[in-house]
Amino acid sequence: MVREFKYRGYTTEQLQSMSLEAFLSILPSRQRRSLNRGISDEKRKLLEDVRAAKNGKLKNAIKTHARDMVILPNMIGLTIHLHNGKEFVPIEIKPQMIGHYLGEYVITNKKVSHGTPGIGASRSSLYVPLK
Repeated sequence: MVREFKYRGYTTEQLQSMSLEAFLSILPSRQRRSLNRGISDEKRKLLEDVRAAKNGKLKNAIKTHARDMVILPNMIGLTIHLHNGKEFVPIEIKPQMIGHYLGEYVITNKKVSHGTPGIGASRSSLYVPLK
């Protein structure tokens, strides 16, 4: 039997029918403070795009740089392309992501894998046999 997801005792349907003020009251303090301080133009545009996508009016993908936006219940089921500093990475919003920031799901750096040192890199690499 599949376990139903609940966020602080509320189902996803209850969360989606809640007003923003009621939802803010159950968020952790850091996220609540972030949303109470106001929504920037970048975040406002993202929310407008989310509403348009839910209504079926948006044809293109939702692309944003707003990595510090809190994931709200009305974003569930959408694919948002989030910028990682180089490209837009698609992430599908799942119910378990509610209350987290968008930037937590797209890493901004890659693993560094250095090659072998070339000739002249240092004194010790002078006598590396060439094969």
